[in-house]
Amino acid sequence: MQWLAMLTMLIDHIGAVWFPDEAVLRIIGRLAFPLYAYAIVIGYHRTRNLNRYLMRMAILAGLSQLPFMLAFQTWEMNAIATLLVCLLMLTLLDRYQNSRALQVLLIAAAIVTLEIIPFDYGAYGLLLVFIYRYAKPSHVVWLHLGLNIAAVFSKGWGLQLFSLFASVLLIYLPEFLRSIDRLQVPRVVWRSFYPLHLALIAAAYYTLA
Repeated sequence: MQWLAMLTMLIDHIGAVWFPDEAVLRIIGRLAFPLYAYAIVIGYHRTRNLNRYLMRMAILAGLSQLPFMLAFQTWEMNAIATLLVCLLMLTLLDRYQNSRALQVLLIAAAIVTLEIIPFDYGAYGLLLVFIYRYAKPSHVVWLHLGLNIAAVFSKGWGLQLFSLFASVLLIYLPEFLRSIDRLQVPRVVWRSFYPLHLALIAAAYYTLA
């Protein structure tokens, strides 16, 4: 899963920067964010030190912000920052699981924050993480489809419909994903790939411009 997430993200970002009219590159890239969103849910369950995990995500988000802005000519917060908000929300919802009213307020506040600032993928990213965290496996693909349809009508994200294939792989073809990761991704590669590849893309873009 990790190799596929990194490769599809790289293809997506190369397409976004240099080949914006090549839809096939962006379609391939639609697989990346759902895989990263799923990885956050798995990481939240498996981490031995949540505070350290949050700190690491915050550092990666900070390191990624300038390269992200330069590569894509945007003032948005990067995708790691979005996933950091998602991780914080999972933590808070579990901490205040006995107060439904407070949970609703926290979710509403997070959605507003993600959309207004704005963050890459916005509230869509948070809702997708919630699907992976709370939905039954048999419901994941259908809920992801519904979220994608909502994104088409609310944001015009037609290509985002193709991200559904990531959930199909996760739910129905997990053995295929595990076969890709037979060669385990070194932690340093997995953690550094997002800011590092953005920095290289930004440097190449301004060098070749």
